[in-house]
This record gives sequence, structure tokens and C-alpha cells, in this order.
Amino acid sequence: MTYRCEALALGIGNVLWADEGFGVRAIEALHAAYAFPEAVVLKDGGTQGLYLFDLIASARRVLVFDAIDFGLAPGSLRLLRGTDVPAWSATKLSPHQTGFNDVLALAALRGEGPEAITLIGVQPEMLADLGGSLRDAVKARISEAVELGARELATWGFPGRRRSDGDFIPLNACALSIDAYEKGRPSEADACRVGDARLLGGLRHQENR
Repeated sequence: MTYRCEALALGIGNVLWADEGFGVRAIEALHAAYAFPEAVVLKDGGTQGLYLFDLIASARRVLVFDAIDFGLAPGSLRLLRGTDVPAWSATKLSPHQTGFNDVLALAALRGEGPEAITLIGVQPEMLADLGGSLRDAVKARISEAVELGARELATWGFPGRRRSDGDFIPLNACALSIDAYEKGRPSEADACRVGDARLLGGLRHQENR
């Protein structure tokens, strides 16, 4: 088949649910650290699931960053290649995550899968924290994940050039950056993480009238 993209680096996850946002934060950090040849496409895949099919099917090689439940200590980092990837990506961390393995299965069924695929995954510590950011154990592994990703792309023939500070346009809107996201998060007193007690108390009062 004819590939439209030689190498795709993809971050998967939902930044609204704490460590589930690892993949997105890792691809943002990779983009901030390295400039790659035009043959390499860096993409925040978010939670698009099957909507990523065309993007993945058009890529000869795919590098994925994601939070995966390996059953290891929080923050543990794993690198998987080839046939090892679908088995691990079949694990859904939460109802908010779509199955990347479904995309790979459809691509294989149609004979349009990538020739090579690599997953860089981290063991999450916390997911059930709406509006939460990465926990320290997970956040601490981003730089290592970035270096692993850059090394993998280099072995595929696409070495990156390390950027100077500020020498790039952010992959996502500045308002979505991890620094802005963390600074803009209201305190627990202002925004209850599991349901605002002030609102719930008012509803119970109305029910009892």
C-alpha cells in the first residue's frame, strides 16, 4: 500500500483525568524538545478512538505514548514493539478512554496497518480525579519517555534536532499546556472533585421539602 506519512508520533489520553493525560503531555514534551524531519508527524490523539483510523492507517511507522495498566508500581515506564502492543493496548483504564487496540484491529483487518509500531507506556497512579493533573510519579517520567521516543524515531531514520528554549510553536493551544492547566485549577474548596457538596446539599434540601 502507499503510505502518506513515514512516521507518526501519537499521544493518547484525556488530560482531564489525571494520569490518563500522560500520552498527551508526553507528545507535547517531545515536540517542545525536538524538531524532526517533515516526514515525521506529531499528533495529540486525545480520546478520538476510531477517528484516528485514517491517520494511523496512512503511517508507515507509529510511535504511541499512553498510560497503560501494566500492574506495576506507579510511574513505571515500559517500551513495547510490534505484536506486544495490541495486547497491552486492549486494557482500558477507565470508561473515559477509548480502545486503541480497536483501531489497530481494524487496520489489520483491512490490511492497512503500520509496518512498525512502538508503545511507550506508563503505569498510572490516579485516574479518578476530574480536572486533576499528572501525579508526581508519572510526571517525573515524561523526560525519559521523550528521550525513548526520540531514540526510537532516530532508529527509524528520523533523528531529531534538539530545540533551543522557545524555538517552537506549541503543539496545542497555550491554554492547554500543563503549566497553565495546573495553575488554573480551582482548589478543592472551590470545586469539589467528586460532586460539589454545596450543590448536592441544596438538592437534598429540595427533595426533603
